[in-house]
Amino acid sequence: MNRWPAIALREVDDARELAQARKQREQFDRNSAWLQSHIAEVYARYRGQYVCIAGEELFAGATVKGAIAQAAAAHPEDEGWFTRYIPKEKAAKVYAV
Repeated sequence: MNRWPAIALREVDDARELAQARKQREQFDRNSAWLQSHIAEVYARYRGQYVCIAGEELFAGATVKGAIAQAAAAHPEDEGWFTRYIPKEKAAKVYAV
């Protein structure tokens, strides 16, 4: 029998926890923006690899864990890293509704 996993929600109202979440989101947004501003170079150079952006710097590896480990070692203060797999081949994407 197929069942959906249980989902638990909780309201967060702790000021420290909210501040940490905002900081992490701001770091993530900066790393994502860095990738977007370097996307052509990244896709041309890192096909078939996983990339992780932390501290607005790119780290690449054969596995996502490897890329994250490099990023975390270089920027332990950055908890908003951004990861992506760069496909080996260029391919058209078709989106349907």
